[in-house]
Amino acid sequence: MSWKRDKPDQPPRGYHHGNLKEELVRAALGLIGEKGPNGFTFAEAARLAGVSPAAPYRHFRDRDDLLADVATRGFLVFEAALTRAWDQGRPEPEAAFHRLGRAYLAFAHDEPAYYSAMFEAGVSLDVSPELRSAADRAFLVLRTASEALIAKLPAGKRPPSLMMALHVWSMSHGVAALFGRADGGRRPLPMSAAELLEAGMLIYLQGLGLGPGAKD
Repeated sequence: MSWKRDKPDQPPRGYHHGNLKEELVRAALGLIGEKGPNGFTFAEAARLAGVSPAAPYRHFRDRDDLLADVATRGFLVFEAALTRAWDQGRPEPEAAFHRLGRAYLAFAHDEPAYYSAMFEAGVSLDVSPELRSAADRAFLVLRTASEALIAKLPAGKRPPSLMMALHVWSMSHGVAALFGRADGGRRPLPMSAAELLEAGMLIYLQGLGLGPGAKD
């Protein structure tokens, strides 16, 4: 999908823009998709949005502030996708857990510009309370799923839920970054990225004593 303006030859507009903030976000998403999160300037975003170079400062301090806003929106969409996939662990946690992994990969594939802004732009989560909160809520879905799974283990054999959630996140992110992209950075695989992630998760869960084939 292209986020470019339909009439690129129109002269830049000034401050009195109907929805400047949204158009700047759309412009940033398009530029991220084309050049990566660090491959464009604030002025380029303004030009693509059809406004003067000074106009974006009405809403954003600088390019990093714009990227933080894009990342925040991305995390909100990400959280919603993960929450739908987890669906409170129904019909049972292990099936919901594997749905969660597929949703993670689908987001990385379908929303590469958001994903890049969230994880590749180098923007600190502490740049704004909104970004930190959105990122934490998305991660909380993974931690909640981890807690539901390890609750099936005897109390003395349960790993810390935070550690498990970080393991799950690392594996999901690695598969998504290497094999699940929709751009030229995708590595070839003799299987789908979803199949690779599910196989890795099955091995991981079996090592914890969960799922089919788990050791006592």
